[in-house]
Amino acid sequence: MSETSPDKIDRSIVLRAPRSRVWRALTDAAEFGEWFRAKLEGAFTVGQRTRGTITHPGFEHVAMELDVVRMEGERLFAFRWHPYAVEPGVDYSSEPMTLVEFHLEDVEGGTHLRVTESGFDQLPPERRATAFRMNDGGWAQQLENIRQHVEA
Repeated sequence: MSETSPDKIDRSIVLRAPRSRVWRALTDAAEFGEWFRAKLEGAFTVGQRTRGTITHPGFEHVAMELDVVRMEGERLFAFRWHPYAVEPGVDYSSEPMTLVEFHLEDVEGGTHLRVTESGFDQLPPERRATAFRMNDGGWAQQLENIRQHVEA
């Protein structure tokens, strides 16, 4: 299921895994990196930045920075980042970040995971449409990646 607006990506999936298992896959930085295809340094901590690199073939040059803003006990994990910041040599640090939120809830047979990414309207106009389109497709793939990870 997905729902999008020009400013917000909204996708969800039901995972056949307990909420605690999905929570760990989201909030343990090393485990997050396994399904997200990234190598991250350190742990996720509210108010802290976690850095790393993408490991997905073709994107190994991409640095990744996540500013964790909320971790609410197996219910909500949220961070800010620079969406689709993949151009070599471009400094994205002065651009606004989008907000990525993972919402978890128990459902029969598993966990409903909803991911939203908002704030695309704040991006520079020349990057907005591409970042939105690429991340919209990217979240579809990432939900499949986490499904394979937690249901294995």
